[in-house]
Amino acid sequence: MKTFLIFGSAMLFAFGFESSAQVKLTSATLGTIEARSVGPSVMGGRISAIEGVAKTPRILYVGAAGGGVWKTVNGGASFKSIFDKYCQSIGAIAIDQKHPDTVWVGSGESNMRNTVSVGDGLYRSTDAGENFQKVGLDSSEHISKIIVDPKNSKNVYVAVPGHLWNDNKERGLYKTSDFGKTWQKILYVDEKTG
Repeated sequence: MKTFLIFGSAMLFAFGFESSAQVKLTSATLGTIEARSVGPSVMGGRISAIEGVAKTPRILYVGAAGGGVWKTVNGGASFKSIFDKYCQSIGAIAIDQKHPDTVWVGSGESNMRNTVSVGDGLYRSTDAGENFQKVGLDSSEHISKIIVDPKNSKNVYVAVPGHLWNDNKERGLYKTSDFGKTWQKILYVDEKTG
C-alpha cells in the first residue's frame, strides 16, 4: 500500500493534477511506465505449474504451491479458481492435447525447500476443470511432473519424488495404461532416491 501511495503521489505531482483540473490521459501519457512486481513477497505466492491448450493458447491453467489451480480463458486478463474443493498444494499440471478438456493435476508442490506444502494424490478432470476426480497416488506427497502420451491418452506418466523429510517407498515413476484406474511403478531405485 505504501508503494502505491508513493507512486500515486508521484504521478499526481508529475502530471500537475489539481482537484478541479480535467486532464485527458492517452496511451502516450503512460507509455514509458513498465509493469514490475512490487509485492507482496509471501511464501504462498509461488507458481509451481503452468500449462496451456495448444490449439487455444488463450486457455491456461496455473497451479500455485499453496493456492490451488487457476484457469484463464482470455490469455490472463482474468482468472477463475477451479480447485477450491481439493488440496491447495500443486506440483504439476498436464493437459491431454488430443482431448484438451482432460486436465491432470498432481498435488504436492515439488519445490523441495524448508516451507513446503504436501499433497494428497493425483486428480483428473474431463470437463475442462469444472469437476475433478481423485485417481490415485494418495501417499505420494509431492508430484513433480505429469506426461500424457500424445499417441494414446490412456497412457499417463507421473514422477513422484517422494516424501521430503523421510525415506519412503512411494518414490518413483508411475504409469497408467487405463486412464488412471490402476498405476504401475515402472522406475524405482530405493526408498532414499526420488
